Amino acid sequence: MDVLVAGGHGKIALRLLRLLAADGHRARGLIRKPEQAADLEAVGAVAVLGDLEADASLADYLQGADVAVFAAGAGPGSGPERKRTVDLGGAVKLADAAMAVGVRRYVMISSIGADRPQVASGGMRPYLEAKAEADQYLMASGLEYTIVRPGSLTDDPGTGRVHLSRELGGRGQVPRDDVAAVIAQVLDAPNTIGATFEVFSGDHMVAEAVRSL
Repeated sequence: MDVLVAGGHGKIALRLLRLLAADGHRARGLIRKPEQAADLEAVGAVAVLGDLEADASLADYLQGADVAVFAAGAGPGSGPERKRTVDLGGAVKLADAAMAVGVRRYVMISSIGADRPQVASGGMRPYLEAKAEADQYLMASGLEYTIVRPGSLTDDPGTGRVHLSRELGGRGQVPRDDVAAVIAQVLDAPNTIGATFEVFSGDHMVAEAVRSL
């Protein structure tokens, strides 16, 4: 499988790329800075240079891919404008590119609270509004989408055990390792097409939890 991960230098993205490469997939990460390429190569991935914000289209990067994964984010230090251009605009641009080149499968790393951005305050509100609009655009696109909404992310070692829920509104933590493992499992899980679900630490092995969605 050829997988293009937008935001390829992110903390979840690098973990995901490592898992995909180890499983024999062609793991490609879209990055903006050439100096990030070495980190992708170190996990067995292929670095693809491109700019989610500046490039008019991402279609060339998706040529030959089987799956598009959106793992990009403007980051906590960014203002509302970059939330719109990266978290929303980048996700929309990737969806448009997927439709243009015939990549049907799209996995979105979204956020807890994207189903109710109006209740957020401060800097979280523009972020969740951007994620909500991106999710809605993807759901209306006709692509074979899966929207993954992790709980509060930690850098603790993964346990390989999670709780996945289609009932939105949960709260809890989850290691980035386990989120990456869930996404790797989702890529080839037809039962997750059209699903939006939350991810927390839990008691179920990742493969079992994904199968049960």
